[in-house]
Amino acid sequence: MTAQAATPAIHLDDARKARSIALLVAGAFFMENLDGTVITTAVPDIARSFGVAPLDLNIGVSAYLLTLGVFIPISGWVADRFGARKVFAAALALFTIASVLCGMADGLAQFVLLRALQGVGGAMMVPVGRLVVLKSTPKHKLISVIATLTWPALVAPVLGPPLGGFITSYSSWRWIFYLNLPLGLLALFFAWRLIPDHRPLERKPFDAIGFLYAGGALLCLTWAAEQLSRPHAPWIEAGLFLALGALLGALAVRHLRQAAHPLIDLRTLGTPTFAVAIYGGSLFRMAIGAVPFLLPLLFQVGFGLNAFHSGMLVIAVFAGNLMMKPATTGILRRFGFRPVLLVNGAINALSLLACAFLTPATPVWLIAGVLFVGGLTRSMQFTAYNTIAFADMAQARMAAANTLFSTAFQVAMGLGVALGALGVRLGHWLTHAMGIEQMPAAEFRLAFVLVALVSLLGMIDTWRLQAGSGDHLSKKRSA
Repeated sequence: MTAQAATPAIHLDDARKARSIALLVAGAFFMENLDGTVITTAVPDIARSFGVAPLDLNIGVSAYLLTLGVFIPISGWVADRFGARKVFAAALALFTIASVLCGMADGLAQFVLLRALQGVGGAMMVPVGRLVVLKSTPKHKLISVIATLTWPALVAPVLGPPLGGFITSYSSWRWIFYLNLPLGLLALFFAWRLIPDHRPLERKPFDAIGFLYAGGALLCLTWAAEQLSRPHAPWIEAGLFLALGALLGALAVRHLRQAAHPLIDLRTLGTPTFAVAIYGGSLFRMAIGAVPFLLPLLFQVGFGLNAFHSGMLVIAVFAGNLMMKPATTGILRRFGFRPVLLVNGAINALSLLACAFLTPATPVWLIAGVLFVGGLTRSMQFTAYNTIAFADMAQARMAAANTLFSTAFQVAMGLGVALGALGVRLGHWLTHAMGIEQMPAAEFRLAFVLVALVSLLGMIDTWRLQAGSGDHLSKKRSA
């Protein structure tokens, strides 16, 4: 029996099936993204359960993010070797089982090990799921489908901390993990029913050296970002890991350019639209990755708000994300990718810069309005970059492009925290150098200036896009 014959029949047309697969993968993405942030507010309760200090539990938070980063580069090879449906389903199962076991953990060492296991499942789930969507979606439906895949990365970091706090306050921290069981089982059922079992004709050898270099670089960069996110960041240690990560990254690039069967194929950067989404898009993602780190500091440390009121303000970002989603396809079809990326990118940078002018005396409605506009623009920019990345990519190279895209995405979002922490440190130095220490939240407000500049810097690459790039995706297919 062939692989195609073995796939359960689903009586849906191609567009409806692609949409269903996208919703399934988006749900899996949401679980994966949420678990990276949802336990941050539950750390004190988990630490009490294990009889350790809250700071000792940081490694439990980090273990998930570290393994997520390390194993993403091998996701493409694993999917090619065993088939995307099997790998995606196995990743879902592993993630779900590890989640339940995390909820049952009775000690720190056990919890850390299980969080790492969760990270392995998440590392396979995200890029393989995106690859399935890219291969099953007609080009003319790519904008709306990518918009569906974009919202988990935008929403989960915003909803995670307040949701974790709510569950911990009114139930037990263990339910943070137990809730993944019904969601995971449901996703697993639909994964096996919907995702076709396509297998590649050629099996490539595993690039062990490339994995060591790329995985090591991601490990160091992710650990440095995690160190910088702490209240009292160990700057020397974080700087050493950033430097080591950069060195390993340089060695990885040199090796990948020379290898016969590279783990990550850098030749995909020869496609201009993909290169823009990697280079300029990564700078944008770094800037956006700094926002969830900086906003709570600005509101709680700078303005003196409590966690609840700070979280309620940040919900405005979430509202903007959701409000933009239904309009994304229509706007891109009306104006095209390049104009939207440039104009929307400029508005996004201005919304980041506007955060530098907020003070404790700023009316709540105005703060919420600035955050809402930021949510609108980052949702649009995320979708536009994530879609145009694959606009001109041949199907034969889609898996290689997806692996590089997923790796770059993880690095950029992780370095966003490092960018935010660097901005705060520079802001602290500038406030003393300029004699404005008494200005409320001065260091955090100056950090937003740096973040806005990085976002603008990414637009230089976008400016070089040819007019009409990606328009074949943004125009409706003729009947």
